[in-house]
Amino acid sequence: MSLYESVIIIRQETSPQQVEVLADTYQDVIKENGGSIKKRENWGLRSLAYKIKKNRKGHYILFNIDAPSAAVHEMERLMSLNEDILRYLTLRVDEFEEGPSIPAQNVARNERSSSSYNSEKTEKETSSEKTTDPKIVNKLEKDIEKNTEKELPANSEKEIVNENSAEGEK
Repeated sequence: MSLYESVIIIRQETSPQQVEVLADTYQDVIKENGGSIKKRENWGLRSLAYKIKKNRKGHYILFNIDAPSAAVHEMERLMSLNEDILRYLTLRVDEFEEGPSIPAQNVARNERSSSSYNSEKTEKETSSEKTTDPKIVNKLEKDIEKNTEKELPANSEKEIVNENSAEGEK
């Protein structure tokens, strides 16, 4: 049996559940024809470089397949009949790459960064809840009053008003 990598692009209007059902369908086709799927990665909804059949985005799925060529041909035949499949590409490879692919690593990195952003946000919210202690609030208010008194003396407002009225009289 030969080793293949296959990438499928599915329409953007397709729900993630439907994408998984389609991936399961093609995985079953490979298994029925004597092959096996060594790795399956869902890269998620990604932007396309150009419009394909009026779509700007698509769901990407990667398969690492160990199967006879007849199984791959049958899978590709079924893909060509499905209107939800925008494009597919299957390549024969000498060996599979170890670990997750680069797009899958990017997806994982984005998920980690968004979860860390959410945890930082909740930490800030909880820290703001801690500053509602009345003693701290009173002390902060007094400090603010002292700083504003230092910046603007009481007569400075009167001087500004007098300068404006003097200019208006001229």
